[in-house]
Amino acid sequence: MAAAAVVAGRVRPSTDVGSVAQPSTDVGSVRLPAQPTTDEGSVVQPSTDEGSVQLPARPSTDEGSVARPSTHMGSVRLSALGWSPRLPLLLLLLVVAAAAEQQVPLVLWSKDRALWGPAADTHEGHVTSAVQLWAYLEPALERGPRHVLLFVQDELSVEDFTAHGAVFGNKKDSAFSNLETALGQASSSLVLPAVACSAIRTLATYLQEKLRTRALHVDAATLRELKLNASLPTVLLIRLPYAANSGLVTPREVLRGNDEIIGQVLDALKSKEVPYTAAFTALRPSRVARDVAMVAGGRRRQPRPKKPASPVIHPPVSYMDTAIRILFWAQNFSVAYKDQWEDLTPLTFGVQELNLTDSFWNDSMARLSLTYEQLFGTMVTFKFILTNRFYPVSARYWFTLECLEIHSNGSVVYFNASQVTGPSVYSFHCGYVSSLSRHGHLLVARTQPSLWHVTFQDFQIQAFNVTGEQFSYASDCAGFFSPGIWMGLVTSLFMLFIFTSGLHMLLSLKTMDRFDDHKGPAISLTQIV
Repeated sequence: MAAAAVVAGRVRPSTDVGSVAQPSTDVGSVRLPAQPTTDEGSVVQPSTDEGSVQLPARPSTDEGSVARPSTHMGSVRLSALGWSPRLPLLLLLLVVAAAAEQQVPLVLWSKDRALWGPAADTHEGHVTSAVQLWAYLEPALERGPRHVLLFVQDELSVEDFTAHGAVFGNKKDSAFSNLETALGQASSSLVLPAVACSAIRTLATYLQEKLRTRALHVDAATLRELKLNASLPTVLLIRLPYAANSGLVTPREVLRGNDEIIGQVLDALKSKEVPYTAAFTALRPSRVARDVAMVAGGRRRQPRPKKPASPVIHPPVSYMDTAIRILFWAQNFSVAYKDQWEDLTPLTFGVQELNLTDSFWNDSMARLSLTYEQLFGTMVTFKFILTNRFYPVSARYWFTLECLEIHSNGSVVYFNASQVTGPSVYSFHCGYVSSLSRHGHLLVARTQPSLWHVTFQDFQIQAFNVTGEQFSYASDCAGFFSPGIWMGLVTSLFMLFIFTSGLHMLLSLKTMDRFDDHKGPAISLTQIV
């Protein structure tokens, strides 16, 4: 049995009760538990390779012996008998969860001009890779200052700048005051909102290889004593000490403390008059990505929310003989018969085969006839009768909608509309032309009560002096004095009356012309009974 265990690559774990496996200490590795043995409390020793995902092997037939998982990085060993149908979903969740946190912002600035142009591919969802980051850094390292500062803190996300920065103009409450001042005074700057964490981990190594020097771990105190040679390249690594997940201070205080260290380091370099290029970033994000699918998919982005559809603008109904003579339009055209409402808007406007039979026009009279074959189970015709007359008082022609006729089943219903009027060179417009009292009651049925009701919303009509397919200037049904204006006028008149009455009382006051003299006789007033 022991030989079979050696050939199969199995190791018998300790048989002590309660013994457990030593957990892995590598950063970022994700482990799945191995298949437990039959011994009470004993489990498999997990792999210690970084980033590997191990699955349980099939336990042997020996009592308490289990399979040792593979130790190759990234390998996955599946036992034919140990496969689980939930394994693909679990792997996908692990990969997506790991990818959702692998981006941090990077801020670059320098004293030299024109080191960076506008960053390409910085749209939402794009994560700057290591190759792209090196392309951004190359011009700064070749043409820029030979001294590079790298500020690295534990956790940082682009949302921290929005939540704790002066994005709304409140600079006194900003946690990045020194960083904002440095960016404002810099001749060149570049902000990358999302950089892969793997690129940040190798950033110090890249700077050392590019400048052919070793990185120096310094702080503000040691930097003041450090002598820098402008001709020799230097990589200064400043590790910001505070962690945002300490729980002892708020994130704003953590960021403000790190910003103070940045300000002290920059002041030390400023006192030495040494040109530099600086970078500010973090090792890992402080917040979970907003869109896991977008981050895991690279350039994949969520669809933008659709804008609310704007109201459809229908073309007006136009009647023409040799030219366009009558124009009619409404945002909504609704009709009711015996309290059963029908919306005729889609059957009237924008319809090429609209039945305008029996329409008529001349210089003094116009008739627009709209016929609907199947409306309330029968054929219904609406006729707008308009007249054009000359009025000597105003010395101009005015048109009037004399009535609206509804023909159905051999009967006719008349609605007077004498308030629909205006100069003949104008069109007429009104928010509501309706037979309902709540909408102004501009259409009045001659026979009461009426089984028919008509409502036009945003009504406009013109039957004379029509030029082209557009209405002329509109004479609106709204009066010159609105209810608000009337209320203001009445209130002002009432206050003026009070002021006038008070002034009149003050002017009517008179002084006494007779006084009582204690040395002379008393004043006697005759009492009239």
